[in-house]
Amino acid sequence: MAMRGTPKTNSKKIGDKELSPATLMMGLGYDPVLSEGSLKPPIFLTSTFAFESAAAGKRFFEHITGKREGPADGLVYSRFNGPNQEILEDRLAVWDGADDSLVFSSGMSAIATLLLALVNQNDVIVHSGPLYAATETLIARILSRFGVSFLDFPAGATREEIDAILDRAKALATEKGGKVALVYLESPANPTNALVDVEAVRAARDAAFPGEHKPAIAIDNTFLGPLWQQPLKQGAELVVYSLTKYAGGHSDLVAGGVSGDQHLINAIRPMRNTIGTICDPNTAWMLLRSLETLELRMSRAGENALKVCTFLRDHPKVEGLGYLGFISDARQKDIYDRHCSGAGSTFSLFIKGGEAESFRFLDALKIAKLAVSLGGTETLASHPAAMTHLSVPDERKKALGITDNLVRVSIGIEDAEDLIADFAQALDAV
Repeated sequence: MAMRGTPKTNSKKIGDKELSPATLMMGLGYDPVLSEGSLKPPIFLTSTFAFESAAAGKRFFEHITGKREGPADGLVYSRFNGPNQEILEDRLAVWDGADDSLVFSSGMSAIATLLLALVNQNDVIVHSGPLYAATETLIARILSRFGVSFLDFPAGATREEIDAILDRAKALATEKGGKVALVYLESPANPTNALVDVEAVRAARDAAFPGEHKPAIAIDNTFLGPLWQQPLKQGAELVVYSLTKYAGGHSDLVAGGVSGDQHLINAIRPMRNTIGTICDPNTAWMLLRSLETLELRMSRAGENALKVCTFLRDHPKVEGLGYLGFISDARQKDIYDRHCSGAGSTFSLFIKGGEAESFRFLDALKIAKLAVSLGGTETLASHPAAMTHLSVPDERKKALGITDNLVRVSIGIEDAEDLIADFAQALDAV
């Protein structure tokens, strides 16, 4: 069947005007002519793709095996790439101003693939704390089996503290016969909402490693990204996402993403090809749908969170709030002002009391759902110390501020006054 027309080349500009991500989500990387005039990309459910010629097949595999730099020149096999995934990667990169992006089967498969690609035996990882519990487990319990060590610093660390930890890391790497392979950040931290000074980390990294080798700086941007924080502008080189959260936004898929500098994406891609952690075409298609409304959903959720937290702040049964819109610490406020364009919709609520009082609050909720995850259209609440961070040792939980009276809340896009009524009656049950 002949192609019905000639595909147009997508542009990110009209004249000299740069188009916004919200606009580019509607068409970047795809033209209806490519698929019989279908306005939206079809789901390409195929495991393999036919080559035009044997020579083309050889050329494609030269890319896949690393004999040629960069991504494959075309489509080869669905473990490597596919139309839905490539369109999604084009659009995901736009949000952060990244050179390129890769998508994965989950946030943790994105993190694991990144670590396996960049970290070798006897290397040292420097990371902020706390991290998502599964990330900490992967670094501390699994990579350690292969001689990888780590040193961590608190999320709100000063430049001097970051300098000191990098000096220690260099000494440890020399002792082990490896290198400092990666600086891995999570900001805001899960679940405390503590912010990392990415600019200070970049300055400290550059000062500590003035030569050619510099450990990459990667950051988990799930809590605020991509709308309220764009860490590549502050000096990070890779941005990691659980696309399950705000990017997916409907609690109906699991996926992950990595965006950033081309040379680092080129290093991660072969590992994804080898271990097969790419997301499937149906999930990629669903994410393309979700990215079209990302700005609208996140904006509404952020507005709702401000209203709900304004109510909670002065409630007699609330001991405190870990909400970025109400930062009292001067150091954290300075980081927020430099790094963030919004306070987000996920926060920590500290109930007066302990686990029993927190559980009574959670069990009394009627609109908000008692579930882990965040960034969906619905409001969710959970108890990190007893759920997502249960595997974290008690002493470390204490040091990181993950207390028995901490409830993590992710505000959705419901009516704000209805949410306030729900939180009010749940607090009455405490």
